[in-house]
Amino acid sequence: MIPAAFDYAVPKTLNEAVALLGQNPEAKVLAGGHSLIPAMKFRLASPALLVDLNRLNGLAYIREDGGWLKIGAMTREADLDGSDLIRKKYPLLADTAKTIADPLVRNMATVGGNLAHADPANDHPATMLAYGAQVVATGPKGERVIPIGEFFAGTFETSLAHDEILTEIRLPAHKAGAGGAYVKVERKVGDFATAAVAAQVTLDASGKCASAGLGLTNVGPTAIRAAQAEAALKGQPLDDANIKKAAQLAAAAAEPADDLRGPAEYKRGLIKTLTVRALRKAVERAKA
Repeated sequence: MIPAAFDYAVPKTLNEAVALLGQNPEAKVLAGGHSLIPAMKFRLASPALLVDLNRLNGLAYIREDGGWLKIGAMTREADLDGSDLIRKKYPLLADTAKTIADPLVRNMATVGGNLAHADPANDHPATMLAYGAQVVATGPKGERVIPIGEFFAGTFETSLAHDEILTEIRLPAHKAGAGGAYVKVERKVGDFATAAVAAQVTLDASGKCASAGLGLTNVGPTAIRAAQAEAALKGQPLDDANIKKAAQLAAAAAEPADDLRGPAEYKRGLIKTLTVRALRKAVERAKA
């Protein structure tokens, strides 16, 4: 469990960090390090250079601005978990943050790292799909905005270029009548999900579904957006019959595999059950 030899750089500016990545095709970004460092110890990753972002200023914040909730990529999970703004207006995000690992990990782990690592077992990818989020990537040509549905290219793969750094996550700002929930089954507290569902809904004045977002965790090569289930809910009353119909569609969208956490059909059944629970809780919060 000793990593291969590597060089280490601590850039003082974001532009310097981007330049270092561009100069070395075997470089990797270091944020919280809770995914990368264990992979290096097992030699599943052997970067020639680590570019440490932890001393860069201006990449850790949580604020509402211009119709968006903006989260700096270096924001720690503990800060997300402890944010009054998140707890009050973004319950789906609050649910997600508090289920990630344990307090020691959350003190160092970053929101951007959870997304950029692109592990289908990570919790934020499904939540961001449910919100319809965007991410901002900064590279040598400046910034570009990537819809979250175009960000995950495969297991541990994203659409980021090698010399781009994820710098910001944007969620649509809270609206009246909106509510969300994240429901997760894990073998033990702080473990990766056996399966989990992120649900975000907005109710119109009549109480019907104006919009819905559903993201599925750890039942495919990437987090999965249950688009057919979302479409089935739109314009409908969010009663038990419609929620159960959406849950069936969400289960059909899952692509689980047999592993140590259970057989594929067990996980598909979990998605159905967890979708019902997540939607019920989301609706309850939307009405509150």
